Amino acid sequence: MNLGPIMQFDDVILGRRSIRGYKPDPVPRALIEEIIGLAMRAPSSMNTQPWNFYVLTGEPLDRIRAGNTERNLAGIPHSREFRTGEAFAGSHRDRQVGVAKQLFAAMGIAREDKEMRQDWVLRGFRQFDAPVCVIVTYDRVLAGSDDTPFDCGAVTTALVNAAWSRGLGAVINSQGIMQSPVVREHAGIADDQVIMKAVALGWPDESFPANAVVSERRSVDEATVFVGF
Repeated sequence: MNLGPIMQFDDVILGRRSIRGYKPDPVPRALIEEIIGLAMRAPSSMNTQPWNFYVLTGEPLDRIRAGNTERNLAGIPHSREFRTGEAFAGSHRDRQVGVAKQLFAAMGIAREDKEMRQDWVLRGFRQFDAPVCVIVTYDRVLAGSDDTPFDCGAVTTALVNAAWSRGLGAVINSQGIMQSPVVREHAGIADDQVIMKAVALGWPDESFPANAVVSERRSVDEATVFVGF
């Protein structure tokens, strides 16, 4: 079933951007099923397909938003299940700061404006007020395999690209799953699953300034080593 316009591959890859402001309009379940079906054609190590998806909207999603916000404002430490690693440094930190500057400039958030900066952080914990949240999990029995999160990254990339090809926006994020007990409870996530990532999903609000931000990319020459050419 095709419920939306289909774009050319290059237009999807080159045009897609992270969406952080959404219209409140609901997203049809059939369209989400179509997008997930496309995403699941992503490659995985020896066809293990370790991923699962919990798709939330309405009251259950609102309970997660509220729980995330309350716990974070109360100073409860984050309990993300997938490792965050060390803080970024060097060029990786530079790119992290660079996109933050782009977003803050678009939103008119001054460096010294603590209230607006805090509100921006809380938007992330609320899944950017998107009408849908897709929580990506993987089978706990595979938790010792580095291939598993690699495969889940592939399917998540395919998911946001499939969404974009159907006119939907998305942003992959960790803020929405930082308080994993809240997420696990209200999403009904089984104990045999590890919570990896969240994807905010919905119809882009083109009037939201941050949605116009296109993050910079390194050139092919900077990122690539050719051997034997």
